[in-house]
Amino acid sequence: MTFRGRLLLVLPLLVVLAAVIGWPLLDTVWLSFTDAQLGGASGNFVGIDNYIRAFRSPGFLKALGVTTLFTVLTVSIEMVLGLCVGLLLDMPLKGRAFFRFLLIVPWALPTVVNAMAWRVIYNPDFGALNALLLQLGFIDQYQSWLGSPATALFAIGAADIWKTFSLVALITLAGLQSVPKDLREAATIDGAGFLARFRAVTLPVILLPLSIAAVLRMIEAVKVFDIIWVMTRGGPVDSTKSLSILIYQEAFSFRHAGYGASLAMLSVALSLVLIASYTRVLRNQPRA
Repeated sequence: MTFRGRLLLVLPLLVVLAAVIGWPLLDTVWLSFTDAQLGGASGNFVGIDNYIRAFRSPGFLKALGVTTLFTVLTVSIEMVLGLCVGLLLDMPLKGRAFFRFLLIVPWALPTVVNAMAWRVIYNPDFGALNALLLQLGFIDQYQSWLGSPATALFAIGAADIWKTFSLVALITLAGLQSVPKDLREAATIDGAGFLARFRAVTLPVILLPLSIAAVLRMIEAVKVFDIIWVMTRGGPVDSTKSLSILIYQEAFSFRHAGYGASLAMLSVALSLVLIASYTRVLRNQPRA
């Protein structure tokens, strides 16, 4: 088939992508250089004033810090926990199939349902977490975990980790299936312990899936909105306000469409950095 024939085959897809993704993206880029108000006139061209305003804004810098902390906290713990659980479920345990099924449940739950369930767990009056910690003697009175700036983000992070670590575990488990059994057996015969076998045999095989999982999770964490919005709406005192929540409030609550668009483009730029990392991981994948 000629190049023109192949181009004609993908032309409908290109048209759809241009209409659904390309045009809204270009419109947002243009909007970010204006002072447009939501529902008002198209606005005047202001150049990079919105971007300068963003980097001079304490609110943007704080939201960037919250997003960075949330990303580092959740992704690092999810990777370690998911790797450990994946290795555990790869062992010949009794009832392994049942535990693998349970592993899918948190990830399959809608994020809103997960967030509402954890709000009940964290409830300062009748929450299960307070009751457990009080009975164990770790606290002497009920705490408002989502009402304190010192603990709110970490509480949300725990809820997010509970939901998404299973994805990392499943990716790890899938990668472990490609580890050659003869290499494992040879390492065992040579007297290598579990850690030595993991470092020399298992880790090199599953490193690529783990790297891809880490990049994908970072992209999702940078865009976090729903779980924070349901649990705290960015409070208390903006201690859990992520970039996505700031963009939503500026564009739709305060009706600053131009400024909100510039914040959205900064968020896109941050995501593009992570996507570039993801592409680099794929490019460096060993080929058979």
